[in-house]
Amino acid sequence: MLAFAMHLLRTWPALKQVGIQPDGEHAKRFAFRTWLEIHGFEKITSSGSTAYAGTYVSKAGHMIVLNPKSGLGDVVATLDNRSVVAECKGGIINTKHPGQQSRLRRGLCETVGLSLATPVVEGRHQYAVVPKTPVTESIAKKLAPRAGLAGITIALVDQTGNVFNMR
Repeated sequence: MLAFAMHLLRTWPALKQVGIQPDGEHAKRFAFRTWLEIHGFEKITSSGSTAYAGTYVSKAGHMIVLNPKSGLGDVVATLDNRSVVAECKGGIINTKHPGQQSRLRRGLCETVGLSLATPVVEGRHQYAVVPKTPVTESIAKKLAPRAGLAGITIALVDQTGNVFNMR
């Protein structure tokens, strides 16, 4: 989620704010506040009952709003009359274990399915974001053309946070 949010801030120069809606599982597995602080963001407001929820601002003026609320999309951004909503699934990137590879395949299919189940909104682009592995890349190449017809881009994130849009 954070890699994709940072990707949006880098690739949309006029974009200043991105929302991230992690569920409880994400927060158990990842230290959002620590990561943001290491990457130059300072927490300026708190919200909700979790220690990490709130608004974070970088010296460059970028804002990330962490709001652990389901049903809004994992990553959301709006600029002028365009918006982005991304459904994200994580997983172990450097695994050869069949069970983990199966979980990565299911994660990709689930994110595409969740994106298909949301209403089509004029000016909104949807992303299905998963880790970049040989397994997910192979499946994404097959799914990308059909997902694209539905207005969904499959994005793969590598171990360094680079995002690759599949077409």
